Amino acid sequence: MHTEHLFADPLHAFADQTLPQRLRRWASQHGARTALVAGAVRLSYAQLDLQVDRLAGGLSTLGITAGDRVMLQLPNGVGFVRAFFATMRVGAVPVLAMPTQRAEDIAALCRLAEPVAYLIPDRLRDFDFRDMAAEIIEHQPSLMHVIVDGEPGPFKAMSALDAPCPADPMTDPRDMALLLLSGGTTGTPKLIPRSHADYAYNFSLSARLCELDNDSVYLAVLPTAHNFTLACPGVLGSLAAGATVVLSDSASCDVAMPLIQREGVTHVALVPPLAQLWAQGRDWEDSDLSSLTLLQVGGSRLDPALATQVLEALDCRVQQVFGMAEGLLCYTRPDDPLEVVLNTQGRPLSPFDEVRLVDADLRDVAPGQTGELLTRGPYTITGYYQAAEHNARSFTREGYYRSGDLARWTPDGNLIVEGRIKEQIQRCGEKISAALIENHLTALPDIESAVVIAVPDSLLGERICAFILGDKPTGAAQHIRDQLHLHGLGENSLPDQFEWVAAWPLTAVGKIDKRQLAVLAQLTRE
Repeated sequence: MHTEHLFADPLHAFADQTLPQRLRRWASQHGARTALVAGAVRLSYAQLDLQVDRLAGGLSTLGITAGDRVMLQLPNGVGFVRAFFATMRVGAVPVLAMPTQRAEDIAALCRLAEPVAYLIPDRLRDFDFRDMAAEIIEHQPSLMHVIVDGEPGPFKAMSALDAPCPADPMTDPRDMALLLLSGGTTGTPKLIPRSHADYAYNFSLSARLCELDNDSVYLAVLPTAHNFTLACPGVLGSLAAGATVVLSDSASCDVAMPLIQREGVTHVALVPPLAQLWAQGRDWEDSDLSSLTLLQVGGSRLDPALATQVLEALDCRVQQVFGMAEGLLCYTRPDDPLEVVLNTQGRPLSPFDEVRLVDADLRDVAPGQTGELLTRGPYTITGYYQAAEHNARSFTREGYYRSGDLARWTPDGNLIVEGRIKEQIQRCGEKISAALIENHLTALPDIESAVVIAVPDSLLGERICAFILGDKPTGAAQHIRDQLHLHGLGENSLPDQFEWVAAWPLTAVGKIDKRQLAVLAQLTRE
């Protein structure tokens, strides 16, 4: 038997099972242990696996089968986890949408992924997802079923999908398991295909690095549809370790901190704005957080001063996380010196990760110099889903993914991320397209020209600032926000700041000078 290829393939050890088969194995290993906690609901590993079986059977009775795509737009809760695994258990591919996305975003994703089913909550806060689904299903020929976790209205109730599970489909673990959402700069959605094997590699190595075990308790407060919360190590890495996952649809101090005390939470992941709010919240929220051993902070760069503030206020280890749903993950290590944790974004997860920092001509920059980060490796994709034209721009001929991030190496081998070369806004850890917002603005009857830029913000990471050409009408900002929301722009994409200009500042070659606009945005806000 020739075995040399086993050592050249990092995914070999993870290519023996699909993700739903892994859940079955976890249930056999940890059956009576608590897998999920959400509000008053507590599920053991065995109960979770059985509920996934029954929901998979229900999906199968609708004709959902191997290769179909199923869109999930569910908040943090047991329903998300059940639907995620049940979809894969029938061989279908979950397409993960954020709960904050609205009609235009979801319709665009439907056109790209062509899902046969769409799983939603009935309501979330003041928004009725059933009304949005009714609008979308009219214009999406592939969409045969809307399934509601809650009161179904005119659609099917998830609770009614209860039937014996069919036999496992003949799925190759190296095949596509799920589609994650990528941020972008063009307003065109991109979907990231992750395989069963590469995703298992992703969350298993992350769980080991973050020292998760069956005594750990992971709190999910960021959306579980986000790669960070799902698999870095997130929900999946926690389940793989036999840990307990606590699911919360609120990240506020007065909800999350009592949960940490009640459940003995050991691990949690936040974006920098939330980490800052939590640090400030300790001035008035006095829950016992002594169980907390590791706070991960990612989604955007963590300022060293804020990192220090968080360390002092929450009294636990802080881990910086830099990564992308497309693959590469970098972590500071639990035993790193404080200087590394405060000032860098750590090192790649896998020894098989390849990282290059290059100039505009794709030539490697000198050590210590800043360049665009290119990467390839065992869990980094080689192309977006159904996006040949975009793939030609986003991947080099050698198969490196062009991240658009600007970074440099420290002498001791850690990364410092300096910014981005693409025009997108990193607001609260989410990547938001400036072009999409500009298109919405100029579609309004009274706006002829608009430019949207990112402005550094101590709370949000970056805020969305919209510049509009012309005179400012009374009450215009709120009116425009209302109109944008009415036309389907999600809450997370609404501008935080509006400014009006009589003429655009121009560069020497006649382009709008966005650097000048950024300075103006800072000055007018001060």
